[in-house]
Amino acid sequence: MSSNQSSKEIKEAVKKHYAEAIKQSSCCCGPQSVQLEKGSAGRFVDMAGYTQEELPDGVTSFGCGNPVTFAKMNEGETVLDLGSGAGLDLILAAKKVGASGKVIGLDMTDEMIETCNRNLEQAGIKNGEVRKGEMEKMPVADEETDWIISNCVINLSPEKEKVFAEAFRVLKPGGRMLVSDIVTLDLPDEYRSDIKAWVGCIGGAVDESDYLALARDAGFVDVEVVDKMTYDPAGLKALANDNCGCGDSSESALDKSTLDKFAGKVASVKVSARKPE
Repeated sequence: MSSNQSSKEIKEAVKKHYAEAIKQSSCCCGPQSVQLEKGSAGRFVDMAGYTQEELPDGVTSFGCGNPVTFAKMNEGETVLDLGSGAGLDLILAAKKVGASGKVIGLDMTDEMIETCNRNLEQAGIKNGEVRKGEMEKMPVADEETDWIISNCVINLSPEKEKVFAEAFRVLKPGGRMLVSDIVTLDLPDEYRSDIKAWVGCIGGAVDESDYLALARDAGFVDVEVVDKMTYDPAGLKALANDNCGCGDSSESALDKSTLDKFAGKVASVKVSARKPE
């Protein structure tokens, strides 16, 4: 976490940033639209692991990877999506667990919750709900869920150890966690200190080994990276929210020298873990 920003300040900045982003249907940690269009936005969605066939019309994605594809969910299970955003992954998960299952979204931004509820209704999802709250103190009962998924959100938290502790608490014994997230590979500390980088998904990220250690320290076992993509300059530019309409473009733009410097030092990973029986 930045030494110059408190946890509260970082959360407020993230909340404000995403509230504005969903109004514009623009990107913050990913593409401007989930549709596979020409150009960097479509390329980024393709890289994130979504296909044209599975994408609901008009649902914006703010993620860095598709966690649902790798999750072996069964009918009747309960899935919790941390930072559910506009609801794309909730919709995909609901189709996996069926009518006898349940999907729960968690988000701290009113605008996101409103959009997610609307998208769930339009997609015909009747077994889903969205709860307002923070990952560090989830409004979820002990052992309520079978699965936890998340898409490029935990890295935004300045208190990741609390997020993993809460995730462990709300999972049933034997429950699984599969999250897509951004990690760094020897990223210089000076980049992390910029509050704009937190909402751009890079500055708040920790080193891959530290990320896995946080999950293990919370009690998870079988913690492993099941998929990984290291960003080249073009991918990094899309990830860092360059020229995608979230606020003043001058605040988020990355010049070529910066992109070249950080290319290969930021990666999107899918991390799998299990709560012991």
